[in-house]
Amino acid sequence: MAYQSPVYNVIAVPIEKIVPNTYNPNAVAPPEMKLLYDSIKEDGYTMPIVCYYVKEKDIYVIVDGFHRYRVMLDYPDIRARENGMLPVAIINKSLDNRMASTIRHNRARGSHDVDLMSNIVKELHELGRSDAWISKHLGMDKDEILRLKQITGLAALFKDVKFGQAWRPVEDELYVPEPMAECAEIAEETEDLLPV
Repeated sequence: MAYQSPVYNVIAVPIEKIVPNTYNPNAVAPPEMKLLYDSIKEDGYTMPIVCYYVKEKDIYVIVDGFHRYRVMLDYPDIRARENGMLPVAIINKSLDNRMASTIRHNRARGSHDVDLMSNIVKELHELGRSDAWISKHLGMDKDEILRLKQITGLAALFKDVKFGQAWRPVEDELYVPEPMAECAEIAEETEDLLPV
């Protein structure tokens, strides 16, 4: 069967059945939220929110579209006009892949809260995802992942990292590292060859 994008199966879902996820690091400032409200007021909902359906609880967990959801919660005029129904496109993915989807949606259009983003890297690590997986699915380079890991301060995030020897303790005042000692010997041997 040919692949069909979720947007071709948008359904209307009562807002009471929709819940936010616990990991979204996207933050929108009040002026942008007001602009989003104005946009929805003038144009209606032109894009569905993306959710994962939890059949056992009969709820829809937001993957993308939290702020469009917030507009309906915060503005009674929008809720009344839409009869409390939000357009939803459903994706059926595991938690780690839903987290990656949220990040991809957000990174394509906005900025992130760094602390929340570092927590996502931590959670993905705890779910067994490697830095390579995180890099591929979240569109991050290895330095960005390292910085986000450092923010959490969690040593477990570095258990698979190989560290080089950055320094050696000095035994005495006259200690010269071997490469430097070799350079000093070469300089002494060639001193008389240098032009005056």
